Amino acid sequence: MKEMGREVIVGVTGHRFLAEVAKIITGIDAALRQIEASFSGKHLVIISPLAEGADQLVARRVLTRPGARLLVPLPLPSADYVTDFESPETFLNLLEQADEVIELPPAPTRNQAYEAASRYVLDNCDVLIAVWDGKAAQGQGGTGEIVALARQRGLPLAWVRAGNRHPGTRQPTTLGEEQGIVSFERFPTR
Repeated sequence: MKEMGREVIVGVTGHRFLAEVAKIITGIDAALRQIEASFSGKHLVIISPLAEGADQLVARRVLTRPGARLLVPLPLPSADYVTDFESPETFLNLLEQADEVIELPPAPTRNQAYEAASRYVLDNCDVLIAVWDGKAAQGQGGTGEIVALARQRGLPLAWVRAGNRHPGTRQPTTLGEEQGIVSFERFPTR
């Protein structure tokens, strides 16, 4: 793992369009409490491309912790990336709070750039929070693919259950009573 002294690096992957956000935030907070308990005495560092939805939710929740830091791997130059946001203000506000912004090398396509950012997160975190419906990815480098890679690597995983979106739309779905429930895989015991 990539623990740096008194820090634990938390990666995030998840859906962009979310329903019942309050339930998801409750799950994220439970995941963060478990990470803090499992990596006792370490400050949290969130590594996130700050995409809308799960990325921004987890980043905002981590940044409420004392000593927390934010690392942002950008899939595209920020002036280009910001055009993908319905609410660029939230992205820009979080970007201003970043301790480090990493501009990733150019990729042949936008989708490949997003996949490269997701893999960068996975390659550089100690634990992964997935805000996910448990299904296969809807696109290249999607949440399901990143979770599968994390599991293959034996990475500690906090899975916050959350509906995705109806395929081909921006309409979020819910998992009903499962929405926001969190489970943990391969967490260290103390």
